[in-house]
This record gives sequence, structure tokens and C-alpha cells, in this order.
Amino acid sequence: MSSIAKFSASSVAIAAGLGLSVGAAVTFLLGRKLNAMNKPKVWGKPPHPNWEPPQQLAIPDHIEESKMVALDPKVIGGKKCYPLIISAVVPRPVAFVSTVSKDGKQNLAPFSYFTAMHDPPCVILCICRAGHRGGGKKDTMENIDDTKEFTVNVLSEWFLEQANHTCGNYDPEVDEMALSGLTKLPSLKVKPPRVKESAVHMECKLKHKYETKGYDGEDTATVVVGEIVMFHVNEGVARKTPSGSTYVGLDELQPISRLGGNTYGRSRECFDLARPDRDWQKR
Repeated sequence: MSSIAKFSASSVAIAAGLGLSVGAAVTFLLGRKLNAMNKPKVWGKPPHPNWEPPQQLAIPDHIEESKMVALDPKVIGGKKCYPLIISAVVPRPVAFVSTVSKDGKQNLAPFSYFTAMHDPPCVILCICRAGHRGGGKKDTMENIDDTKEFTVNVLSEWFLEQANHTCGNYDPEVDEMALSGLTKLPSLKVKPPRVKESAVHMECKLKHKYETKGYDGEDTATVVVGEIVMFHVNEGVARKTPSGSTYVGLDELQPISRLGGNTYGRSRECFDLARPDRDWQKR
């Protein structure tokens, strides 16, 4: 019997002997250990594992010995802040957004001004105006305005080049999913299709939107809040917490993040860092 098989068998025996609640927790932790034995190393240690408050940590010389530069965005100009903000606010997750126009044309595009909330579960996108169209709305925003529906597909490493190919300044009638060789899957509660190659899909309906104006008073972007009305999680990345909640396994998802310029990032080393308990405020 291999070392992994022996480890798995002993884990099951230990969990069974401890009862359901404790056993589930042990199984969760041992499962991570087993996962680490069976895959390339991803989990590491925090950068300063021996740190204790209020100890000061060393600042790198290239930071400690340099001055801060003050940059007024109104002096720079809002549009020229783009390279600064996308290189400073990093890493950013990428929303791969599928929409359909009111006359049935498919659109697919990645957006990295993207985050989420959980009660109710919502995604938040910022969709900038299209400079190549004289400041008009991008196809994605036009379609969301018209149909109030979209899907968000989580971007993973194994189909990154295909996803990246969809972000060209194509004409509205171009089907980016077909153009990049990606595969459509029908959704259950909305009309826009999902992307089969993605391991996590979120069907969304427009909940709120907010138009933002630049320094010249012109509309520059729309903040979109979409309520998630259906999740789809591939069994290959789906995991369970000790309490039974579904979560997505980082090792299996291989998520890709956006950095500055044309640079993307892999999640190649991660670590756990617990929150301080409330008793620290009394010390």
C-alpha cells in the first residue's frame, strides 16, 4: 500500500472514532494534508511566522530609504490614472462575463474591476466606457442594460489564452466565445450562456447600477451589482467545510489574477494567517 493510501485509510479511521463533528474537522484538516502529499506544493508559511505584537517588522531598504511621491489625480487627469491604479490595486480577480443582446447576439469579455459580497450573494463589476467608440458603452454594458442578465465565469489557468483572446475591440456582432474556441453551456435562470471550460459559474440578474462621471462631467463607467441567482461548481473543485458548506478548492481551481499592464498572476504559494482574537484589545 502506498504512503498516500495508508494516510487516507488512517484518516478515515481516526475521523470515525472521534464522532461526527470532531471527526469532520479532523477529516477536513487531514484532507488538506493528503492533498499536499498528492500535488505540487502550494501551501507555505506566513512571511513572519514568529512575529508577536507589538514587535516592529523590518521595512525593505528600497522602501525605507525612498520618499513618497504625492500624485493629485485631478492634476494627472482621471483617464491617465489608469496605469497607476491597475498596477497599485493588485492582484485583482477576473470576471469572465457572458451576456446576450436584446436581439440574441452573444458577447463574452473579461473584467478585472471585480469583487463580490455574500448576503445576498452578489458580484460587483465596474465596466468602463469604450474609448474606441468615443466613450460609448461597451457591448457587455449595453446588453446588461437591455436584458438585466449576465453570467460570471471564474477564470482559471487552463483556458487563459482563450479567455484573453475575447478582450479585443471586436464589432458587436462578433461572437467572442466562438471566436476563441470556448464552449457554451445553457444557463438555468438567465439567457446568457455559461462557459464550459470554467469550473465556477454564477448566473446573475441586475440588482443595482451606478453611473460614474469623470472630472469633465461625462459618464466614464458603470458600477454594476448583480445578484447571483444560481451557482454552478464543478465537482473537481468543490469541497466541504467541517460544517458542510461548499467551498472551492484553491489547488484545483488554479485561479488567475490580473496585475498591471498585460501582466497576470498565478496563485503559486499561499498560507493561512489567523485573525487576532478579541482579547488582544484588553492586553
